[in-house]
Amino acid sequence: MPFIRSFYITNRFFYTAGALIFLFVLGFAIPVFSIVAEAAFYLSLTLLLVDMLLLYRTKNGISLERLTTEKFSNGDKNAIRIILESRYPVKVDCKVIDELPEQLQIRDQQFDLSLEPGTVKEVNYDIHPTKRGEYAFGVINVFASTILGIVRRRYQLGERKNVAVYPSFIQMRKYELLAISNQLQAFGVKKIRRIGNNMEFEQIKNYVSGDDYRKVNWKATARKGQLMINQYQDERSQQVYSVIDKGRVMQMPFEGLSLLDYAINASLVISNIALKKGDKAGIITFQQKVNSMLPASSRNMQLNLILEHLYKQKTGYKESDYSKLYATLKRKVTQRSLVLLYTNFESLSALKRQLPFLQRINKQHLLVCIFFQNTEVEKIINTKANDLEEVYTKGIAEQLSFEKKQIVKELQSHGIHSILTPPKELSVNTINKYLELKSRGLI
Repeated sequence: MPFIRSFYITNRFFYTAGALIFLFVLGFAIPVFSIVAEAAFYLSLTLLLVDMLLLYRTKNGISLERLTTEKFSNGDKNAIRIILESRYPVKVDCKVIDELPEQLQIRDQQFDLSLEPGTVKEVNYDIHPTKRGEYAFGVINVFASTILGIVRRRYQLGERKNVAVYPSFIQMRKYELLAISNQLQAFGVKKIRRIGNNMEFEQIKNYVSGDDYRKVNWKATARKGQLMINQYQDERSQQVYSVIDKGRVMQMPFEGLSLLDYAINASLVISNIALKKGDKAGIITFQQKVNSMLPASSRNMQLNLILEHLYKQKTGYKESDYSKLYATLKRKVTQRSLVLLYTNFESLSALKRQLPFLQRINKQHLLVCIFFQNTEVEKIINTKANDLEEVYTKGIAEQLSFEKKQIVKELQSHGIHSILTPPKELSVNTINKYLELKSRGLI
């Protein structure tokens, strides 16, 4: 039975069989072709047996290993390596088909390569997950054939493996590295100031051993006749809460990712930046009630806790209840904090229903409402209308875009900060707003 499951006949076999049948039929009319057909039959049979012998003589002719990271990053390219080794004494051609997770919906991926005797080769490819959760890889199918190409031997190799797809830690590390190397401006992010060096003047004091000589106040030194230095007030550690709306408005997909996943990825990025700069980071998720809360902290394990906390979040189909969010913030977050609210308002009327609760939250904390531009609407606006139907469509799109801008003005008129951003620019715009508020001393 193992032989039957691994034995495959190629198209070359069927072409040869068709040619032999034609010769045998032709031999009824022209006898000489019967002799040719018989010789060709025995030759073909010999080649078939030789091909089978070459493929099946070696017990484990192909071995391989699939290498992946322990976790995949959602919305990013994740590298996968397959290392193949041939133990055949002859050159073999291989078709490699990896059984990919069903979430990817990829059914036509195939890699063709040739393996010389005793050689090792790699197959490298990327997958681009767009949903968090567990992804199940199956076995790897390798179809080996010799230069004769009459039959193929199928190998089912590698281990079945489950890999968890987490919020985009690749994006998080990218911005972390840029922050450390002060290269954030290259990505449109304003320069980060170091904690304790914010240039907020406090007093002039006498120089003591160990003070930074770059802070010497030469005018005061000349008047006093001794070294005097400027002392600056250190920035205090602040609480930064990423509050994620998981209601139906966050289910809308853009380029494969839902708005919820964009918000989750941005929350991980801003939490990491805040922790690196000495602030405390926390997470709150809500829908018709507050579903989960991770209190703000700057402990060493906080980022891992945030990552695990965000991994399991899913959208629902109900409208979010902002009154429950306000009650939870009032009861459990007693220190004034920066509250980054990731949500989506599609109309001014939708905002006005929740505006009283947003105002109350803003009185207690510094609230920033973050919602999304509909990039598909913007594409329609920027496209030239060629007929009456397209004119109507463009007019509706412009109305929707205008209403988003009205939402921003409405929030500003009530003293609430806001960010209206395309989904792909969410992380950059959120970091910019965080740095702006820090530089202005609002938190």
